[in-house]
Amino acid sequence: MTWNKLKCNLRELQLVGTLSGGQSFRWAYNKENNEWIGVFSKTVWKLRENDDGLQYQVVGSLHNTKTKMKSKQKESNIDFKKLLEDYFRLDTNLGNYYKEWSEKDELFRSACQQFYGIRMLRQEPVENLFSFICSQNNHISRISTMVEKLCTHYGEKICEHEGNAYYAFPEVEKLTDQKVETELRDLGFGYRAKFIQKSASQIVEWGGVDWFNSLQDMKYKDAKVELMKLHGIGPKVADCICLMSLNHLEALPVDTHVYQIAAQNYLPHLRGKKSVTEKMYAEIGDHFRMLYGDMAGWAHTVLFCADLKKFQQTDTESNESSKPKKKRKKL
Repeated sequence: MTWNKLKCNLRELQLVGTLSGGQSFRWAYNKENNEWIGVFSKTVWKLRENDDGLQYQVVGSLHNTKTKMKSKQKESNIDFKKLLEDYFRLDTNLGNYYKEWSEKDELFRSACQQFYGIRMLRQEPVENLFSFICSQNNHISRISTMVEKLCTHYGEKICEHEGNAYYAFPEVEKLTDQKVETELRDLGFGYRAKFIQKSASQIVEWGGVDWFNSLQDMKYKDAKVELMKLHGIGPKVADCICLMSLNHLEALPVDTHVYQIAAQNYLPHLRGKKSVTEKMYAEIGDHFRMLYGDMAGWAHTVLFCADLKKFQQTDTESNESSKPKKKRKKL
């Protein structure tokens, strides 16, 4: 299988920080081949970095399958390069923003030396939402396991590769049946099973993908309020969805890591608090939005990566730990 080239300045895209930074849970690193394999847009991808930028392979894709439309066979004509560019938001000149944020904040200026090229992934809202329902009070290895169970049991099979089967994330309609809650509890989802089934039913009732599209057209805070009407969606998860799949880049999820960053470096009066109250959550988010502007969520993601212990190791150790065993952020 040949590798395709996507020209990209290496300082503009860092795979380890972007793909292991808690945004998506469907990427795995192969140290032996220095490659990443993952799934998005009903497609299995392999990625690797070289001196020219990014190389990619399309291992398998449902976009290539023939579907019947009005009794005729029609094959999808998908621009995979464009899908990848869109996923990594490569139309955004990150260097310019890094320069702007560095001038505003000494901590960012220090962090971005190692954590250059941290992209904010443009993810599909359905997968993003249900992945972060799984993330509540959880660590990343278990979140990844849950997401794969959702795909295996309810998603469409894409392909098999090197002994592994890969599945697309399920359509939201597949998660609405009442039996889904029982099935997910049997699979170890706990209380999240109810949230998944109930919120899936709400989304379908409100218009499915069209409902998500309407949230993108809203102002950030209005979209967040709408998301929090779903079962099991609190402010942190709502902010994750706004930031990572609804193009509201000022959204700023506040978890224990972000609270600690804020209290230690920006808002000392918040130090020593046992929990993040609603008022504190709003204060922290507003502080970063005032500091960084309308892309505060992207900027804070760089600080978040820098705060994680696994990214404070050497590059080799970081890659080796792309399947973390220790607890990470809770949402």
